[in-house]
Amino acid sequence: MRIRVCCVIALGLWALDAPSQSTAQPLTLDQCIELARSAQSNVLIARQQAAIAHNERIQARADFMPQTFLGGLFAYNSPLAANPATFSFIALNAVREYSTTVNVALELDTSGRLRAQLARAKADEAAAAAQIALSERDLKRTVSASYYRLLMARELVQVSLDTLAEAKAFEARTRLLVGKQEAAQADLVKASSQVAFFEQAVNASELESKIANHALASLWTQDVEQPLSLVDTLRDPLPAPDKQPTVTAPYLRRPEFQLLDAQKLGFQADARRARADLLPRLSLVEQYGLDSSIYSLANRGYASFVALTVPIFDWSRARSAARQSQLRAEQVEVSHRVAERAFSQEYRDALARVDMLYSQVATAQKQVKLSEENLRLSRLRYDGGEGLALEVVAAQTQLAQAKTNYFTARANYLNARVDLKFAEGE
Repeated sequence: MRIRVCCVIALGLWALDAPSQSTAQPLTLDQCIELARSAQSNVLIARQQAAIAHNERIQARADFMPQTFLGGLFAYNSPLAANPATFSFIALNAVREYSTTVNVALELDTSGRLRAQLARAKADEAAAAAQIALSERDLKRTVSASYYRLLMARELVQVSLDTLAEAKAFEARTRLLVGKQEAAQADLVKASSQVAFFEQAVNASELESKIANHALASLWTQDVEQPLSLVDTLRDPLPAPDKQPTVTAPYLRRPEFQLLDAQKLGFQADARRARADLLPRLSLVEQYGLDSSIYSLANRGYASFVALTVPIFDWSRARSAARQSQLRAEQVEVSHRVAERAFSQEYRDALARVDMLYSQVATAQKQVKLSEENLRLSRLRYDGGEGLALEVVAAQTQLAQAKTNYFTARANYLNARVDLKFAEGE
């Protein structure tokens, strides 16, 4: 019995500890995107809008089917004072009238109104699907930018700490030389001021890192203060720029064009719907049941009605509404052409930015190596009494800037690759 209880307790402790172990695993970019996608965001709103549009299409399609309903009525018509057996209102059929009928109504789409409504519903559904793609793409871009921003901020914190440690070591060395009267007091002032400068840089970089952590975590949780454990891809080998795509204009695959096409189809459907008001409308109604002064099944029967409505004059309202919708469709077509030029430029800019930033990373890496060597030589010359403290301080600043440029270039290159996929419509 005791062994069984111990096993249960151990299993419970393992179950409690399992989530903490899983959450301690560093998050990749794809995992961050999935977390943001599963949280409440504009993507969820777009999906709800797609469901709304889908139900609208179901309703528009139902208008083509016969509408069946059961109706019941009891009417009392006061009799004449001179003759109680005669009802007073001619519009009614008896003193007491009972009605229980099953009604079937069907509109024959002679004007095209129902088809236009269905086309509008389909266009709205296509627009909602395009909006989902836009929302997911924008969310992915936001998460990627926040992810690389946080990685870069943490790298810059480490750069600031390393530079501060170097500056403090040089300050301690200079203070020792000043105590031995082998260096001037001005050298110690320069070294100490450099330490203060880098301490301020550490504070600024740590603040930026905390803010970047808040920005990324807020995409899926309210606990933004908890530091996120991320896979550091800034130090991984960078992928080379992709070759030129085989598609002539890949930016035409962007969901913005799908949204514009859906909007154009919707306005064209609105124009057809407005023109339908100028055409005759025909509907059929079939009734079966009881409509009598005596409630008896023996009096049941059926009736058929054919209704034809022919519009004559509406002060040009329908023509104006149709022209208005047609102009909106033409306006969307103009926006489509403008978007093609704008997205073509954005795509070419993204290609050029990726190529330029990739070469800039190599340049920045070379700059870091040269700056490290410059600092080493400056320290050797100063320790040997041949150099100035100003040279060491300048070399420290140059190295800090070189490392900052290096990690910034790597983060910018990874962001540029995301922007290129964005411009290609992926």
